[in-house]
Amino acid sequence: MVTAAPHPTAAPGFDASDPASSAFRDAVASAISGFLDDRASQLAAIGPELDPVLDMARQFTGGGKRLRPAFCYWGYAAVAHQPDDPAALLRASASLDLLHVSALVHDDVMDSSDTRRGLPAAHRQFEQLHDEMDGLGHHLTFGRAGAILLGDLLIMWSAQLLSESGLDATTLAAATPLIDAMRTEVTAGQFLDMLAQHAPLSGEIVESLALSERVVEFKSARYTVQRPVQFGAALAGGTDEVVTGLADFGSPLGRAFQFRDDVLGVFGDESVTGKPAGDDLREGKRTVLVAHALAEAEPREAAELQSLLGNVDLDEAQIGRAREIITGSGARERVESMIETGLETALAALDRLPLRAEGRLALRSLAVAAVRRDF
Repeated sequence: MVTAAPHPTAAPGFDASDPASSAFRDAVASAISGFLDDRASQLAAIGPELDPVLDMARQFTGGGKRLRPAFCYWGYAAVAHQPDDPAALLRASASLDLLHVSALVHDDVMDSSDTRRGLPAAHRQFEQLHDEMDGLGHHLTFGRAGAILLGDLLIMWSAQLLSESGLDATTLAAATPLIDAMRTEVTAGQFLDMLAQHAPLSGEIVESLALSERVVEFKSARYTVQRPVQFGAALAGGTDEVVTGLADFGSPLGRAFQFRDDVLGVFGDESVTGKPAGDDLREGKRTVLVAHALAEAEPREAAELQSLLGNVDLDEAQIGRAREIITGSGARERVESMIETGLETALAALDRLPLRAEGRLALRSLAVAAVRRDF
């Protein structure tokens, strides 16, 4: 099901007990960098003005947890053996990280974030480029436009890396509808997230919670776990029973993954997460954590928390006060419980499926790592 590939890669046989190991992440990075090397000559033929665009593409795709590629790769291994030559499968898996980074670049523009993975966000780097060249117009406009175009380019490159991965065309065609669905779902989920941040509160907390949970399902759960693992299984020729059943693993685990992100977005250590602590509060994100805090805090404290959300000038004392309200309301404890329940539900679903032992072990290990993390 996997054919020979044009680029060499790491030897087969990644460790299922450490499924997102440094060896695996390096192999994904190599697949991406090789693809970007091929794109470099194409951009150079257009002109040197594209050099910063390629440089930023390399920066933002050069790291990360590689969870989406890992779920894809081990979803394949859960149905079939790891391929003798994993190059094509690795490139197909790596294409999911190009799509992921495109979403991060666009997300940072919408949230006006300053940093990403410990670096200035793409739109901030384009703003600096505008200043350095004494450009006409406003540097903020240039920065947003540059980042949007970079994100668009990464989306197109993700599709190209997948189509040119070296996978058998018939197999790829049968599995691609899962990726098509994922692209639509994550974009629709991002719109729901934007709507949740900007829609006035109607006083109906149940409605706010329901919208927050839909954001989690479509922006994160399906995009991070469910579709990647289903895609990998489909590439391996998995039965409808297995591919469909993996949704019962991926959806609760993906939600738990996002709930962990929500907790880290308020309580995380900036030196570990690579993103300023409290940014979710400054951005006014209506996460499930925040929705539960608003629902369960005393009315006076709920009103105080609401007044803090979306204030881009929140200082450390105000962030600390928001944390106190969230913790005091019981919302953090509730979300931690939801994370553990999601993990348990996912693992139970995994155990019900007829999977290869190696792939099952890897997916269990990935599941635990996805939710019990501090970054």
